[in-house]
Amino acid sequence: MNFQRFLSTVLIVFGLTLLSSCKEDKKAVPEDKVVVNFKNEGTLTLKKADSDTIIKTIDIEIADDDYETQTGLMYRTKLETKHGMLFIFADTQMRSFYMKNTKIPLDIIYIDEDLSIVSIQKNAKPMDETSLPSEAPAKYVLEINGGLSDTWQVAVGDKISFTLKNE
Repeated sequence: MNFQRFLSTVLIVFGLTLLSSCKEDKKAVPEDKVVVNFKNEGTLTLKKADSDTIIKTIDIEIADDDYETQTGLMYRTKLETKHGMLFIFADTQMRSFYMKNTKIPLDIIYIDEDLSIVSIQKNAKPMDETSLPSEAPAKYVLEINGGLSDTWQVAVGDKISFTLKNE
């Protein structure tokens, strides 16, 4: 009789252990500890190549040193439609960007020293480390929300102009 009670107890404990281990672990997803806000450092205008017609004017944040160009829009959880980031490099060369630690889809617009768009990588996938190269040498790179280059009908050959705020 004692053995049956012992065996019943062991089976019950085993069953409860098995059931509890099958439960879904509901771990809290930590919220982002670092919030990076947009810093308005200038204005950029996109223009049609054939007519100089203004496509869109947006506020821009500038990336022009090693840290800023390496970090870009990483860790951001949003980018307003009227905002973008302009990367300014010291030289003109083939460029390649990727989306490591970038949480929002982006259009990556490569621009030469004459301020003409030379290529566009559309709807770059968040968190993807695949290389997204320019199709021609670029001195500037503009990042905007994914899909906006199609919405605004931005094309290779279109131009940009920009002004920086004095600080």
